[in-house]
Amino acid sequence: MTRQPRADARRNRERVLAAAREAFAADGAAVPLDEIARRAGVGAGTVYRHFPSKEALFAAVIDDDVARLLADARELATSDDPGDAFLGYLRRLGEEAGARRDLADALAVAGFDAGPSFDTSAPSLQEALGVLLARAQAAGAVRADVGTRDLVALLKGALVAVGVADDDGVRERVFAVLTDGLRRG
Repeated sequence: MTRQPRADARRNRERVLAAAREAFAADGAAVPLDEIARRAGVGAGTVYRHFPSKEALFAAVIDDDVARLLADARELATSDDPGDAFLGYLRRLGEEAGARRDLADALAVAGFDAGPSFDTSAPSLQEALGVLLARAQAAGAVRADVGTRDLVALLKGALVAVGVADDDGVRERVFAVLTDGLRRG
């Protein structure tokens, strides 16, 4: 029989996750683990008891986001207007990445190649983007000479640019150029 963690251990884990979510969203993956522990009001050892590495903590924080983005892409794959669905999804990625540095970091590094919890055997955002892209291309809304790998490379570059920008207008301009460049015609 699996033993349930003590109530204080569960509370500490939730405090660590909340502090990490806040810190990563503001400053990205580079936040020191000691800073997360300080924000949570616990010692670094408590963080390590729940998460074996900062990478594991980071994955836990963005897991819900990656799962949600994947579910949204799957839902949009049945849209009556594949071009609007695809371009709208790209704009949404830009908005979310602009608001949350951790999401920009995660997607720019590994998030397109893996599913939730960076599980590379799970359906990935890259696969979901490929479906959206193919449907938009078949509808004549997006250039036919762009493949999924091209799209992922463009998105990773855009997300890095958004992540290091100190001007909110950069995100809008970067994603406007990206979506304009993908349109057919």
